[in-house]
Amino acid sequence: MALTDSIEHTTHIQSLVERLSSGDVSAREQLIAHTWDRLLRLTRHISRDFHTVRRWEQTADIWQNASLRIWKALEKVEINDARHFLRLAAEKIRFELIDLTRHYQGAFGQARHHQTPQNADAFNGEQLGQLMAEAGQGPITPLEQTQEQDIHGIIEQLPDELKEVFDLYYYHDLPQTDIARMLQVDVRTIKRRWRSARLALQALCEQQLRSI
Repeated sequence: MALTDSIEHTTHIQSLVERLSSGDVSAREQLIAHTWDRLLRLTRHISRDFHTVRRWEQTADIWQNASLRIWKALEKVEINDARHFLRLAAEKIRFELIDLTRHYQGAFGQARHHQTPQNADAFNGEQLGQLMAEAGQGPITPLEQTQEQDIHGIIEQLPDELKEVFDLYYYHDLPQTDIARMLQVDVRTIKRRWRSARLALQALCEQQLRSI
């Protein structure tokens, strides 16, 4: 996402959040409408890791359910700013996918009774491998490439400061300079948190593998 477009996008979200906070309930619908296309792309981006879900669910259907979660959250949660809304949106989409994964992978789920070719979708092996390579780590093992880890459930276990970087940079694809401006820190801090997040994610994945 270009920096100019990103700034305009978050600035408009901020103005809608301020209207909603002041009691303008029409801003809630406008907030969803303004972010609809971008959050649909976000849903598609996140769901590519959930190969079990993607076999049975379409991106648009996943986003419809996730948007209902966001709408209900906006009715109950007082949104502080654009940063808060973007994190809320990423969280609700992630929760929808995690719940669907548990549904299909449960004892009576369709995926339990349907064989999927091992290479049908690269799960998180390729993506996680890229993340770790960027973090200066070695390649992911074959077990890690094929193990159906709930990668986004693992992301939920990250410390909040590091998870925020995933929400804004990896999911929303915001430039690090824009994230730094939003969080009121310098870009070096964002880069450091991003690397720490990847390392922490690797450690959590390895911990889960050892428990299998």
